[in-house]
Amino acid sequence: MTPSQFRSGAPNSEIKFAIGDCSLGSVLVAASDKGVCAILFGDDAETLRNDLRKQFPRARIVGGDKVFGQLAAEVIAFVEAPRIGLDLPLDVQGTAFQHRVWDALRRIPTGSTASYAEIAKAIGSPKSVRAVARACASNRIAVAIPCHRVIGSDGSLTGYRGGIERKRALLAKEAKS
Repeated sequence: MTPSQFRSGAPNSEIKFAIGDCSLGSVLVAASDKGVCAILFGDDAETLRNDLRKQFPRARIVGGDKVFGQLAAEVIAFVEAPRIGLDLPLDVQGTAFQHRVWDALRRIPTGSTASYAEIAKAIGSPKSVRAVARACASNRIAVAIPCHRVIGSDGSLTGYRGGIERKRALLAKEAKS
């Protein structure tokens, strides 16, 4: 996908979604016909729906049925018990660089962390630390692409789309399980 195609959202497609509650607040799970395209955390359902519409401005957004609700339940179960694993088809939309970063994130084992600099090195772009951080910030598929496992070089928790407290909670859940 070219960068301009990525910025325009998923054109002429249908995205189903469901919103549920977990220990971290509300979670939205959305999928195209290719796979899960968004897992978003938030404080309320309306904000999550609006965020989904902003992320995919050209897609037709529709509520999922009971079968789709099972998918959301599977994601919520994973959030609560990360060691159970999450093996879902993903519809990952991004630039080639973002895909390299996101692939590296998926190789970080549950319960472990890596710094932005370590990720940059791992993808063969050691000077691209800021670009790695931007790719993490652009990740629409929380927990399935575990950007919460990326920390500062000094071990500090840094930005997370779902908020630092959710990042801290996700890492604590992974450490316990």
